[in-house]
Amino acid sequence: MKNITIADVAKHAGVSKSTVSQFLNSRFDYMSEKTKKKIEVTIEELNYQPNIVARSLKQKATFTVGVVVANILHTFSTQIIRAMEDAFHEQGYQIIVCNADDEPEKEKKYIEMLLAKQVDGIMIFPTGSNLDLYERMKQMQFPVVFVDRTINNLNIATVMLDNHMAAKLAVDQLVKKGRKRIALVTTSIIRNISPRVERLEGYKNALIAHGLPVKEEYIKSASADKISSVLEKMFRLASPPEGIVAGNDIVLNEVLKFMKERNLNIPNDAAVIGIDEVPFASFFTPPITTVAQPAAEMAKKSVELLLNQIKNKDENEFVDIYRFKPSLIERDSD
Repeated sequence: MKNITIADVAKHAGVSKSTVSQFLNSRFDYMSEKTKKKIEVTIEELNYQPNIVARSLKQKATFTVGVVVANILHTFSTQIIRAMEDAFHEQGYQIIVCNADDEPEKEKKYIEMLLAKQVDGIMIFPTGSNLDLYERMKQMQFPVVFVDRTINNLNIATVMLDNHMAAKLAVDQLVKKGRKRIALVTTSIIRNISPRVERLEGYKNALIAHGLPVKEEYIKSASADKISSVLEKMFRLASPPEGIVAGNDIVLNEVLKFMKERNLNIPNDAAVIGIDEVPFASFFTPPITTVAQPAAEMAKKSVELLLNQIKNKDENEFVDIYRFKPSLIERDSD
């Protein structure tokens, strides 16, 4: 069976090869709707398959980017990756998603694999431990954007939440509802992962601003499988917490499971607010108040920053940190 070429498509459609090439590269500025439709129908009739390898060699691009996510189990991770995929698709790019499971060695292998595949750029939700590799990519002027987490002194463009504000919104809401003994529970603060550290700082600052004491017995970090025992000890205190800020969606799941298993009433026994919106929040009983991240807007900015680097490789100073404001979604759990 003969391989169909651009020349065959052009001849069949009655246009030039350059016009077909412009169509394939989504350059429609000077192309009529009639010509576009004619080429589209011809491609379908001839079952033409563009030679992606040849196109990549000619344009010195693979039109593929990598996304190395720290932990795909987080609802926010899946939300923002889905939005990234849409944004990249609109620009003619495909994405390869890799899940590092918060393991630096796994992250390193994925980044090296993506570099070997000659992707045009990489989005990284950094684990924080591959500093030499991040620095090497920076020196290579390889297009990189950090998402959700930042690393000091690397000067890599970063898109993330205003985590201090996220914690403040949660504490402010609990205080408004008359709660004074407010706890923060988060997953393990390892490698100083910035969202967890910043949310803890924001929580402490908010308590101080309200004239409330910062008590270490109300501040707990643990792996997901240990959160239940952490909560058990907290609720055995002489003065157990009246409100709990769950540092992320994984913690929120564990908090809700713990309270249901102990027949603790939300919000009467303890109010609960989760940082990060979750799909079940609106129909849980009671509906859960959350602090949501603007995932779509963050994805759009991340894609914009990476494509700017890919298309303007001589301009390698893309070093700002872009922080997005969270929003409080009030329901009945506080």
